This record gives sequence, C-alpha cells and structure tokens, in this order.
Amino acid sequence: MPARLYLEQPLQADSLISLPPGPARHVQVLRLQPGAEITLFNGQGGEWRATVQQMGRSDVQVQLHAHDPVDRELPYRITLAIGMPANERMDALVEKATELGVASIQPLVTERSVLKLKGERADKKLVHWQSIAVAACEQCGRNRVPVVHALVSLADWEKTTLPDSRLLLSLQPHSQPLQLAMAATANRPVILLSGPEGGLTPTEEAIASNSAFVSVSLGQRTLRAETAPLAALAALTLLA
Repeated sequence: MPARLYLEQPLQADSLISLPPGPARHVQVLRLQPGAEITLFNGQGGEWRATVQQMGRSDVQVQLHAHDPVDRELPYRITLAIGMPANERMDALVEKATELGVASIQPLVTERSVLKLKGERADKKLVHWQSIAVAACEQCGRNRVPVVHALVSLADWEKTTLPDSRLLLSLQPHSQPLQLAMAATANRPVILLSGPEGGLTPTEEAIASNSAFVSVSLGQRTLRAETAPLAALAALTLLA
C-alpha cells in the first residue's frame, strides 16, 4: 500500500507541488525514489494519488493525479468528551478513537482529573494530540481528521450547545445498555461523555443528567478510564 500523507493545504489534480517539511521528511525516511506512488489527503474529503517526481536534500516534489472521493467515515458524527486520563493514556485514546471513527475529541478537566494542564503547557498538549490524530488518519485510511478541541472544564463545556443525542458512560444501576440508547438516536450526531480515573463524581453525573445526558452501560465489568470509551466507540462503529 502506498504511503499516506496529510497536507494542510489545497490540493488539485494534475498539479506539481513541493511537500512541506514534515511530509517531505517522511518521504525521505521511507527512502522513496522518483516514480514511487504515495497518497495525499488534506482533510477536506477524498484523497489524491501522487507520484514522487524529484528528491532533493530537503525538497521533495510530487505530481498529483486523479482525486478519489472515497469516504471512510461513520454515517453519523461522534464526539468523544473525555475526562483526561494521566500519563500517555490520553495519547493512546486520541490515536485509537481516531482509528475507530470519532469526528471530534473534547478533553475535559473534571474533579478527579489527575492530569492538570493550563496555559502554554495545555497549548502544547493540544498541538501534540492533534498531530497524533493526523498520524492515525494516515495509518488507518481516514481522509477527514478529527478536531481535538481546546481543553475546558466539564462545567464550562456543559454550558455550550451540544448535540441532541447525549450519552454518559456510567456504572450507575439505572444505566441502560448502550445498544438500547443508540436505537433512539436515529443516526443523529452523538456525544459520548466518559470520566477520568475514578470516574465522574456524583455531582458531575447529576449535572450531566440535568443536561439531558442518558446514562449508558457497557455491562457489569468496571473498565479502565482509557478502555471504556474505546469499547463504546467500537460498539457504536458496529452499530453504524
């Protein structure tokens, strides 16, 4: 399979372009030679077949060919709102959620969040997570890159306009099976809220409930903070 590269710029069939530094280094690391085929996409839908034309010390020129409007997205948009887990677990969440088809990711600060970010450190993490989403799209074949939104508190986020279909991963006994809740969404945009290590506090779950979130369950087992949302996304993918 040809290497897939994301370019954040307009692309046009039958044009000759120079790759930006990042993608150019990727081509050089792969030791591709003139005539090698690659696939380019810019997140606006579809992909372009391209051929390496010239390899310089720092410059790589490629010839774009036909545009393929192939779409590998789910039939409805899923936003994952996640109380950030600690260490590298958030990195893995962004990567795997992208592979599973999530449309956007909203990192949240909750009462039990171990990872505390603000200011320049938060901005750097956001850039880092967005680059992980891009790399995951290059790997899995998606042509639309999920947006990783700026970090906000759960309280502030719930004051914003949210999709009608709102699901909260919960261990509460009144939670209904995820499949049953999804049957009522009619393929509308879905927002999936999941807590950090230790879950959401009772107060936060009450706030979510008052904001029309439906408590859903993945079964009787207690899954880790990084496992539960991915299991839910996998189930939603199979239900699509």
